[in-house]
Amino acid sequence: MSISLPRIICLISLLYSTSVVAQDAQIALTERMIAVTNEFLESLTPLQNSNGVYDFDHEERLNWHFIPRERNGVVLRSMSEEQRTAAERLLRTFFSASGYAKAEAIRNLEIVLAEIEVNGRFERDPELYHITVFGEPSMETNWGLRYEGHHLAFNWTFARGLGIASTPQFFGSNPADVRSGTRFGTRVLAAEEELGRDLLRSMSVSQRDQAVIEQDVPRDIITGSQKQVSPFSDSGIPYSQLDSRQQQILINLIDEVASVQAQPVYQKRMALIQEQGMDAVRFTWIGSSDRGEPHYYRVQGPGFLIEYDNTQNGANHAHLVWRDFAGDFGRDLLRAHYDAVAASAPEHGH
Repeated sequence: MSISLPRIICLISLLYSTSVVAQDAQIALTERMIAVTNEFLESLTPLQNSNGVYDFDHEERLNWHFIPRERNGVVLRSMSEEQRTAAERLLRTFFSASGYAKAEAIRNLEIVLAEIEVNGRFERDPELYHITVFGEPSMETNWGLRYEGHHLAFNWTFARGLGIASTPQFFGSNPADVRSGTRFGTRVLAAEEELGRDLLRSMSVSQRDQAVIEQDVPRDIITGSQKQVSPFSDSGIPYSQLDSRQQQILINLIDEVASVQAQPVYQKRMALIQEQGMDAVRFTWIGSSDRGEPHYYRVQGPGFLIEYDNTQNGANHAHLVWRDFAGDFGRDLLRAHYDAVAASAPEHGH
């Protein structure tokens, strides 16, 4: 069937207008993020500022982790009521509504751990979460923000208003399934676990032969807290080898992990995955398909990686990470910015 010239022009115009709207939404979001971050910074005492603000190029910006440890930044439990209000407004801007709710649920699992681990070796406190700012937030500067504590590690980077980089992104849940106490039945990462299992269980024998790697289940996400990651070898079943229902499950899984970000960031992620090609996305599973047994999966596309594991503490301790091969800590945005600066610099003869 041929498409008329007016129809082609209409489609091009629609794609262009959609792109412009998305770009405008991201610019508007960036401006809101700058405003709420500066409001938060203005609320800080000099001591808090010295603990929580670094130069953009400081090595601390790449010093991320998801384990309980000493951290730099402005810790929640040091904040006044006014500062907590500013911090909440900031976090609600950077996360989607569902992402903020999930982050709060993970933070409050520290209360559960405090009940389980009487006289444990770690301090379990939902107030031990830190906000750290790198650089001076504006549309004319490179700057970043980190929100981090046990099982939460989110990093946002801005390159002079060119875009918003939002990885590494990490959620963890311990317990993955709360089996006693007042929060009995809580499963913060239930959707991420069940979507992966649903996809595996829907597969035929031949599909499973492609998707499943027969080896010991990794004890953690394989990439850990590496500052930069590379693609795994082409293991797993490609999207193109799934039927339409299975493809939708995989899309729903990716969507679940991406949608914790503010809407324009989430939409940009999903659009980029489609642009790079879903057929190149692969799903890999290691371990048992039975709930309560150790298991691991990953979803990998040309530009991104999702890793999920639930192996520790009797397979009741889950980790979930999203990495961008070129974009972690805004490397792609910063590269584009520096390339543009170099291209615009006047040439000098010698």
